Amino acid sequence: MAILDVLTFPDPRLRKKSKAIESVTNEVKKLANDMVETMYDFNGIGLAAPQVNSLLRLIALDTRPTKEGRYKNEDMTSLEQSIEQPLILINPEILEKTGETTYEEGCLSLPSYFESVKRFDWIKIEALNLKGEKFQLEVDGLLAICIQHEIDHLDGKLFIDRLSPIKANRIKSKIKKYGYPDREDETEEELSKEL
Repeated sequence: MAILDVLTFPDPRLRKKSKAIESVTNEVKKLANDMVETMYDFNGIGLAAPQVNSLLRLIALDTRPTKEGRYKNEDMTSLEQSIEQPLILINPEILEKTGETTYEEGCLSLPSYFESVKRFDWIKIEALNLKGEKFQLEVDGLLAICIQHEIDHLDGKLFIDRLSPIKANRIKSKIKKYGYPDREDETEEELSKEL
C-alpha cells in the first residue's frame, strides 16, 4: 500500500466530475486500499478518489472511534455500529434521504478550515463492494454525513459550495492570504474533524 498525495483547493482537478467504474479490477482494489491507508495517515474519516487525482467514483470511509479518543462509541448510532468499517463504496448513489442535520465539517482538501454544513440525517445508498457486488445500506449519524460529503467530491463539489456566499468567500480569502498549515502544525483536534 502507498500513501497518496491529497489535492488541495483551489486545485482545478477537484472540480471535475468522476466517471463510473465499469469493473472492479486489481487496479481499482489497489487504489481503494491506498486510499484507506492515505485517509488513516492524514487522520481523516473519508476520502474520495478525486482528492487523490483519480476521477473514479470511489470513496473510502471509517468513522469509528479511535484509540486517541477522536470519537466516542456512545456518539455512534446503532446503524453506524452495524456497518463494518473501513467501508469502500464504488459508484455510490443515494436512493432515499430524509431529515436534516448540521455538522461542522472539514476536509482533507481544505486542511484546517471548518464550517457547519446542512446534510440529510438519514440516507439509503446503493454501491458496489470490492468484489463487484451491488449492495444497499441505510445509514445515519456521522457516517451518513461523511458519505454525502464524499459523494459531493465525486461530483466536483466541496463543502464550501454548500455554504452561504459570505462564509465561502471568507474561507477562500483566508486560504488565499494564509494558505494551509504544514501537517505537523495542525492540532490533533483540527485533524480529527477532517472528512
